[in-house]
Amino acid sequence: MSTDAAAGIYARESGYLERYVQVGTAGGRVISVSFPESPDDDAGGELPLLDRVQAYLEGEEDDFADVDVAMTMPTDQRRVLEAVREVPYGEQVSVKKLAGMTPKLDVDDDEAHQLVRTALADNPAPLVVPDHRVRDGPSAAPPEVEQRLRSLEGL
Repeated sequence: MSTDAAAGIYARESGYLERYVQVGTAGGRVISVSFPESPDDDAGGELPLLDRVQAYLEGEEDDFADVDVAMTMPTDQRRVLEAVREVPYGEQVSVKKLAGMTPKLDVDDDEAHQLVRTALADNPAPLVVPDHRVRDGPSAAPPEVEQRLRSLEGL
């Protein structure tokens, strides 16, 4: 799914997260998701994806798998983030399991596990790329946001 919006920054306040969800878009794709305490001054509020995020934060199941995310990172990290998008709503995996789900990574290789951790920590679009579903890995979202996302999905 394209974001169907002009390039820009969009934000909406979330009572559940007690902060804003801010989305950057370009070329019809999500380029960033962040969780600031206050939005950028030039942030717009009307973005269909933010409607979906709001519904998700109110308990509606959504895996955001159809959202087009710009993956402008090294190929090996992109493969990790693409694999984490395959983890279903309400389920979690370990770093080791995610390494095994990622093409060209060895499930038992410590370097592969470190690559997974690096990719998760550098995730440009947490929530849409659900790094909170990796139980023993880092999240690019602030810790309190990560915990609320896990709680929301019963993890």
